[in-house]
Amino acid sequence: MKISKRVKTFTEKVNKDKEYSLSEAVKILKDSSKVKFDETLDCAIKLGVDPRHADQMVRGTVSLPHGTGKTVRVLVVTKGPKAQEALDAGADFAGFEEYLEKIKGGWADVDVVIASPDAMGELGKLGKILGPKGLMPNPKSGTVTPDVAKAVREVKAGKIEFRVEKAGIVHTALGKLSFDNEKLVENAQAFLNTIIKMKPSSAKGQYVKSVFLSSTMGPGVKITKDELLAH
Repeated sequence: MKISKRVKTFTEKVNKDKEYSLSEAVKILKDSSKVKFDETLDCAIKLGVDPRHADQMVRGTVSLPHGTGKTVRVLVVTKGPKAQEALDAGADFAGFEEYLEKIKGGWADVDVVIASPDAMGELGKLGKILGPKGLMPNPKSGTVTPDVAKAVREVKAGKIEFRVEKAGIVHTALGKLSFDNEKLVENAQAFLNTIIKMKPSSAKGQYVKSVFLSSTMGPGVKITKDELLAH
């Protein structure tokens, strides 16, 4: 099989048998990026948990100190004056009945849905539509809250939600490669710190099995365990 120049260049820079620090990995990925768009820095963490057991579900949020670099489209489903409060805080869409109808019709052109508690009775009925898209608001992730304006500001500033998948992997985006190296490292550290603190008490054996950083078009770079212990 013919290997592209981009892949060949990358394999020359990365030793698959070596583990790298966060700063080394970020530098390698940035130096190796040859595409014409601003790639995303992705992180994949393999955890020693079984998500089939509720007490081993790793799910939560983290506020990345430097944001994701992505424009996040936010819908707030709420009643009365809170809709205007949400719009004033930066929400792209806010309201109640009109958006319930749009969602019923298949509309879901947003990245995050936030709801006030009094709206969940009706919005909850649309779980079959929003659930598979990962858009259903949840109190644990802070997307069901009476303070919708605060939730909007946090999401717009770089608060992200994550959850472990069936295979025990947590995957998320940590920013754009155009960010300064230090900012990407600090975003990665904030995410890893949050994951480490969320270790379920019922999880046995090694909790964090592996961590890889990658860019949108690049292979993964393995992160050293020493880096995890250091933060």
